[in-house]
Amino acid sequence: MKKLILSLTISTLFFACSQEYAPSAQMYYVASVVVNDKYEQLEENPFLLTKDEPVSTFSIDADGASYANARRFLNENSLPPTEAIRTEEFINYFDVDYNYENSGHPISLNGEVSTCPWNAEHQLIRIGIQGKPLSPSEMPASNYVFLIDASGSMNSDDKLELLKSGFIKLTDELSAKDRIAIVVYTGSAGLYLESTPGDQKDKIKDAIGKLGAGGSTAGAEGIITAYEIAEANFIEGGNNRIILGTDGDFNVGIRDQDDLVKLIEEKRKSGVYLTVLGVGRGNLNDAAMEQIANHGNGTYEYIDNVEQLEKVFIHEKSKFYTVAKDVKVQVEFNPDLVKSYRLIGYENRMLSKSDFTNDSSDAGEIGANQNITALYETVPVKLAPNKTGPTFTIDFRYKMPDSESSIPMRLEFKDEGNSFENSSDQMRFVSGVAYFGLMLRESEYLGDAGFAEAKSWVQSASLPDPRGFKSELIQLIDRAASLK
Repeated sequence: MKKLILSLTISTLFFACSQEYAPSAQMYYVASVVVNDKYEQLEENPFLLTKDEPVSTFSIDADGASYANARRFLNENSLPPTEAIRTEEFINYFDVDYNYENSGHPISLNGEVSTCPWNAEHQLIRIGIQGKPLSPSEMPASNYVFLIDASGSMNSDDKLELLKSGFIKLTDELSAKDRIAIVVYTGSAGLYLESTPGDQKDKIKDAIGKLGAGGSTAGAEGIITAYEIAEANFIEGGNNRIILGTDGDFNVGIRDQDDLVKLIEEKRKSGVYLTVLGVGRGNLNDAAMEQIANHGNGTYEYIDNVEQLEKVFIHEKSKFYTVAKDVKVQVEFNPDLVKSYRLIGYENRMLSKSDFTNDSSDAGEIGANQNITALYETVPVKLAPNKTGPTFTIDFRYKMPDSESSIPMRLEFKDEGNSFENSSDQMRFVSGVAYFGLMLRESEYLGDAGFAEAKSWVQSASLPDPRGFKSELIQLIDRAASLK
């Protein structure tokens, strides 16, 4: 049975139709323009009884697309559809200034426990992962293939033209040791620019500038061609990566999402990584693009404005350099201390217990100087016995970018009885961001708080904000509150 929600503001009519299957095809209006975007409908992680399921296992998720997409809705004075909200992507959009401790691993770990700000009887566990930073001289040579959707649906300033600006910005960042090829697809796919040294910038920029949009969308053929070019120019020990820019509207060749995922799973064995950049509104296939990135050893970002272009292609370009792949997390809760727990977000990144040590099981990647955060909300056992030593022991596994054998790590930390008010700046900030996401997706686990509280938690955190993204978040929380 379909559920219809109709709301009206002064400037915007918003109409959402959520369905019982995934992905869901949304129809709604933004500034009176009909939109038919596709999102995967995810059920929130529930509270689980520790005595029945003491072990929780998941893959990290380094994407940030959901937050940027929601930002565009809010900047257009519309609330995003609830299916568009992936809470972990809200949290991981931001740099929360974790330290990297050189322990011989390409990632370092940190964590803490505090009371839960939206439910005084609960606790929050924060798990933090920081990727090793790389200086420009340490970054390996890059073999990039720009895979550009130039079909008719991309013919607008917020789609192809925005992507072209981004690819030109990345070209400016490269050197003679790097290479760029361009594959373009419309009704068919083909090599548009042969693999070219990164110092031939005029040649690369001229090719990008001449791109125009028209025709249908042979996305799968484009993906196959891009992998062929990337493999032909493979750099051993280098950063071999396809950057796909599209609205995800594949309508020629393989179109089924499951079939596209199978294609990507086969191609990732080549050692080529995949970054997916989503653009536009109207027929954005968010569901397919997020899954393609997840299964292609890559990340998914949404490009909504020039500032986001600069974030992805300039300020955080080190994320294109993978320092650890197939990163998995496994938490075993003590039933004497924890009655129940739930992982906030990561709904489509959950793994089985056996997946943790199975090196053939895929998981997420982390780039240089990138941070990842996960939050668990727990219900503690009342009158729990005193316990010495660490309260929480969390296991991790990761692989080096050029290896298929995982390496274990362990994080131990103790519940010191900290209140949320006395927790770290990182804990207060990510809790505010997570709760903002929960509010937008109309979570059933909201507890006793609202937008005002989420804003106050974000504001209480003293973290660097060199490009104003954290200040912008506060404005977006205010806008969402006014639209609600």
